[in-house]
Amino acid sequence: MNDIIVAISTSLGKGAISIIRLSGEGCIQLVNNHFKGKNLTKVDSHTINYGYIIDNSKIIDQVLISVMKAPKTYTREDVVEINCHGGIAATNKILELMILNGARLAEPGEFTKRAFLNGRIDLVEAEAVMDLINSKTEKARIQSVNQLEGRLTNIIRKFRQELLELLANIEVNIDYPEYEDIEVVTIDNIKDKVKEMNTSLNNIIKESENRKIIKDGINVAIVGRPNVGKSSILNKLLGENKAIVTDIAGTTRDIVEGSITLNGIELNFIDTAGIRNTEDVVEKYGVEKSIEEINKADLVIFVLNNNEELTNDDIELINKLKNKKYITVINKKDLEQKLDISKYELNNVIYTDTISMDGIESLKDKIIELFNLEEIEQNDVDIFTSTRQITLAKECLPILKDVEEGVINNVPVDMVSIDIKRIWTLLGEILGENYSEELIDQLFSQFCLGK
Repeated sequence: MNDIIVAISTSLGKGAISIIRLSGEGCIQLVNNHFKGKNLTKVDSHTINYGYIIDNSKIIDQVLISVMKAPKTYTREDVVEINCHGGIAATNKILELMILNGARLAEPGEFTKRAFLNGRIDLVEAEAVMDLINSKTEKARIQSVNQLEGRLTNIIRKFRQELLELLANIEVNIDYPEYEDIEVVTIDNIKDKVKEMNTSLNNIIKESENRKIIKDGINVAIVGRPNVGKSSILNKLLGENKAIVTDIAGTTRDIVEGSITLNGIELNFIDTAGIRNTEDVVEKYGVEKSIEEINKADLVIFVLNNNEELTNDDIELINKLKNKKYITVINKKDLEQKLDISKYELNNVIYTDTISMDGIESLKDKIIELFNLEEIEQNDVDIFTSTRQITLAKECLPILKDVEEGVINNVPVDMVSIDIKRIWTLLGEILGENYSEELIDQLFSQFCLGK
């Protein structure tokens, strides 16, 4: 962390501006060495300065340079941002100039990693930065901003402080065993605090799992035999002709994807190859991929043809869907009915037709109902937003229960303190108070370059 890092912080391509960001001791001097304008080492912090980036007196571009001096910066190091004209040539030339003269190309997420390691943000807030960058819906954005405000961090810190106070009281009991009244007060405190913490953590975990779809969206696989209308349904849902539609069975041989936003939640639709027994090598591979998508999907839209009798392929699909959340769409209702589903208990049956695609709104309404999308409000709810956070919080729950039962069963308080210390440590891991280098490297590697 003693070197200067540099990266392009905007999308590379045509645009009004590009931003090249540098961080680290000496970055102001480095940029100043190639700047024609004010002496950047003497300007006030958090100022924007007009001039030119030069290479051996040759002008590369006209720029605005933001100078931000430590510690009041994103990384808590000196930071310089070079705002040049958008375009690949000028941007890359400035980046190359900085690297050739002492800077190192930043790793993905390294600016945010330095912010974490320098104590500006904790791990929960760092993950919120990544979530905000990746937000595709308004609800996901609001959820990420709530995390950035540090409200969940404050709850976790409050829990840890209460645990420290319990540990301090236990130490008093150990040092002064003759004062029985102190022990009684300590045991009562442990009972109350642990019960309250257990209830609060359980509520946050439950709410987190319910609202996970805000961040991740809902993966929806559209499955069925060839030529039942899967691609037509996908096109109507997306409002565009994404998938090829023909009367020839087996037209869709690979996965076709598309997304819409429904009640503020992203739905990721996957139109799969028609599932049937086939000797065609390419189609057979597509069928195998379709079955994989059924297993991965949060929701399956199972399409049947109203104008055809059930086949063995249909029945095989029905059996595969028994433990899945799915909607049955009976398509081509405008044609003569030959389909008989009376022998099977199919879930959430919706009828559509091949001409107007009547029933698509009913299909959307059923998705809203199945996932309670109308209940997911954009309110200020404190939740865990990553699997890492939820997993660590869940690890605390059985230990909290052990503490509660230990107190009830008169287990010596010094033994109870071992479990309390473990809970305190796990909560610290959520915030990143204690961590492994492998975890940090893996987490920040998921960031985009320049952040």
